[in-house]
Amino acid sequence: MKAETTPRKHDEFIIGEMDSDNKKIAYPAEADSENKSSALPAKLYLCATPIGNMGDITQRVLDALENAEVIFCEDTRNSGAMLSRLGIKKRLESCHEHNEEAAAERVAELVLAGKPVAYISDAGMPCISDPGERLVRKCIEKDVPFEVLPGASASLTAVILSGLSSKRIFFAGFLPRENRERNELLADIKRISATSVIYESPYRVAPTLAELLSLLGNRRAAVVREITKLHEQTVRGRLAELEEKYRDTPPKGECVIVVSGEVEADDAFTESLDDTLVRLLGEGMSVKDAAKQAALLHDVSKQEAYKRAVEMRR
Repeated sequence: MKAETTPRKHDEFIIGEMDSDNKKIAYPAEADSENKSSALPAKLYLCATPIGNMGDITQRVLDALENAEVIFCEDTRNSGAMLSRLGIKKRLESCHEHNEEAAAERVAELVLAGKPVAYISDAGMPCISDPGERLVRKCIEKDVPFEVLPGASASLTAVILSGLSSKRIFFAGFLPRENRERNELLADIKRISATSVIYESPYRVAPTLAELLSLLGNRRAAVVREITKLHEQTVRGRLAELEEKYRDTPPKGECVIVVSGEVEADDAFTESLDDTLVRLLGEGMSVKDAAKQAALLHDVSKQEAYKRAVEMRR
């Protein structure tokens, strides 16, 4: 059969994104990138970027990055390299932890002036253990339209890979280094019946597992590393097993610890009130603060914990 050579009517259009009625928008085939750019509404686009595998970037994110007037980045060098691999050349401006407030003002000015603006963090979703919260708050404060373009998520991927319950999830992110804040967050993890997700440096994985074991008992857990990358690995077991595995040989790459929120018969609680007070006082906490944290962790009154802490200090 002879191939059809006469162009059909729909050959003259490029099918693009969905509109508000879930119908595909058709652009004229001859429309150049400049015309498509002008069709991108003036908003802030918070774009999720790959966390390891470049194939995970979405078409919506690509469209926003290609057509934005300017792209704000957590780190212009890292983002510049990624955008270069994607063949995207745009003006980049920085927006990181230390200048986010000023950058948020600049973003608001641009969008209110009719310019589409994109924001990307180094990897993953902005605002999730990355800058972006102040950008969102500024947009809400100044009535600036913004849109979230979802994508790869280390935390949700790790929960699924762990095999633990995904009915309730508590995202702890990176545990604070300051003792008081850290212990308050650990108390929340103990109190909430939810699968907890913790981001951790590979060199801190074993100490953190030991800390979780002492506070939560020998719960089921998993260490997931290098998510979406070539050497992705999930190691499942009990906290004691995992701590022993990584005690002398830290894992390599970026790590996520996932801990079950379900208390089982085998999850013997290994740290007593006295043990906790000894540990907290040894970390340099005052009697008052140590008692407060121990009370949270063991679900006892502050008076009881304080009385015991005073006795131990004598």
